[in-house]
Amino acid sequence: MRSRLRTTAALLLLALAPVAAFAALKSVPDHADLAGPYDTGPAVTAACLDCHEDVAHDFMKTSHWTWDSAQSVLGKGDTTIGKKNLVNNYCIAINSNWPRCTSCHAGYGWKDAGFDFTNPGAVDCLVCHDRTGLYRKFPTGAGHPVYKPTEWEGKIWEPQDLASLARTVGLPTRANCGACHFAGGGGNNVKHGDMESALLEPSRELDVHMSADGQDFTCQECHTTTNHDIAGRAMFASPGAKRSHLECTSCHDENVHAKRILNWHGKSIACQACHIPAIARANPTKTWWDWSTAGKDLNSPPDSLGMPTFDKKKGSFRWEKNVVPTYAWYDGVSGQYLLGDKMSPDAVTHLNRPQGGRLDSVAKIFPFKVMRGMQPYDKKQNIILLPTLFGPTGYWKTFDWDAAFKEGMASVGLTYSGDYGFAETESWWKVNHMVAPKEAALKCKDCHASDGTSRLDWAALGYTGDPAKNRGVSRFELTDAYNDINNK
Repeated sequence: MRSRLRTTAALLLLALAPVAAFAALKSVPDHADLAGPYDTGPAVTAACLDCHEDVAHDFMKTSHWTWDSAQSVLGKGDTTIGKKNLVNNYCIAINSNWPRCTSCHAGYGWKDAGFDFTNPGAVDCLVCHDRTGLYRKFPTGAGHPVYKPTEWEGKIWEPQDLASLARTVGLPTRANCGACHFAGGGGNNVKHGDMESALLEPSRELDVHMSADGQDFTCQECHTTTNHDIAGRAMFASPGAKRSHLECTSCHDENVHAKRILNWHGKSIACQACHIPAIARANPTKTWWDWSTAGKDLNSPPDSLGMPTFDKKKGSFRWEKNVVPTYAWYDGVSGQYLLGDKMSPDAVTHLNRPQGGRLDSVAKIFPFKVMRGMQPYDKKQNIILLPTLFGPTGYWKTFDWDAAFKEGMASVGLTYSGDYGFAETESWWKVNHMVAPKEAALKCKDCHASDGTSRLDWAALGYTGDPAKNRGVSRFELTDAYNDINNK
């Protein structure tokens, strides 16, 4: 693996370096002098900035802070987009719902459009560097923890000893990253299907990289960090950031297999396609969200997995476990629906979609979770609607869609005609985690089955039937790779 070569090279360099160089490798400094007391999260940050002011400014240049980035969007040119201003088919959008959504922002106080992104004092150091596992942001606190006993969903959240937490800071663990990324979409494993709380202490069967019986990787083993800029970008939030997406080949060699036929497949098929045979293998993931039933009084019992199928505030849901991904060509770029784009209510609106095809030499077949649902649109303008859901005037309080749409659309400088409906949408989420042990990787018959049970939709991939059977035109020269087939 390339990572091992880099590690070896680094050790050789260190062996030749002056002894003073090892000061940079010492463990996290003792923070015992952070005596406090600290009444608020920003008070802890102020103490951090006494020594780390430059670090805060570095962090403020990253998309973890800005929630957007400059990129070129397919068919729409250069723009600045990200979590800050995109639409999905989970909780729909952040705008006008800031205090609820920004409980996962690495900052304090993003409660409206006036948040000051230039203020280093608003950076939340603890959310990434707390090593106790006790630090928690309040779900509706715009990034703040609670400072007095506060009720949430029938439970009382008690204030935390922020000084004690500050004294234990260190490098991030999976728990730090997972505090936000595992709960995307409003709950554990709701959004991605391959990122959830089971990865805190996964079995080797669930994830060979993060398991203590495997590599026991932290997230930053792959998502390497330079000046607090974390490598890797989610396809949905960064459809045009082609060069920023991490792949398995960032560490593994292209031709890693002993059998040439497998390496030949690797020219057209991403590693994840074979090595992540299913997602949501520990806990279910949401696969359908129908906003059209929100506001109704329905008696809808939990499903066979014990998951909720209806919430008056949010509508109806479907969940699945051990989900076989959807496979599609992907060249690193995806199409993206932007606020105000026209859509057709008679067709499924693709909020994003991977680009590439069989004749695209740089594209490979990747696995995806496809999320589907019904969400509101403006029947006169034919655009997706953005509702205000949270807060005293939000839909979750008033159950008034008209008022929610008027306020939500105004927050992004758009109008609402007064006539709404619901239309089907889908979003695509690239699968990267939950890598299974090599012995559990897909076998030839999983895709090239003779009984019609192939997990691949050959027509959707641009083929006329299984190319291994009809000897269709190959994308790359086979050379003598087929000689390995008889030696499986």
